[in-house]
Amino acid sequence: MLENQKIRPAQVVGPLGEPLTMESLPPANTTRWVVRRKAEVVAAVAGGLLTVDEACERYALSLEEFTSWQRAVDRSGMPGLRVTRLKQYRDQYERQQRY
Repeated sequence: MLENQKIRPAQVVGPLGEPLTMESLPPANTTRWVVRRKAEVVAAVAGGLLTVDEACERYALSLEEFTSWQRAVDRSGMPGLRVTRLKQYRDQYERQQRY
């Protein structure tokens, strides 16, 4: 019966090394997504604080949008989440994959 219980951490390490808790996550009604907030949500999911479904529901995100954030963090770190540089980071990643 223990394996059916979902054990979640009380806090995880955030993108800047600070502890992240459910209370310190961006508010559910966030509409302006700066790099730090996106990275905090990705870190919360990666650390098990939230599930992908919970994050998408809480922040009204599509699965595609959230997975694009995850991909950007995996490829380029926090700078990859910058909308103004998205094409630059995508092109850089594709060039690296060729070699």
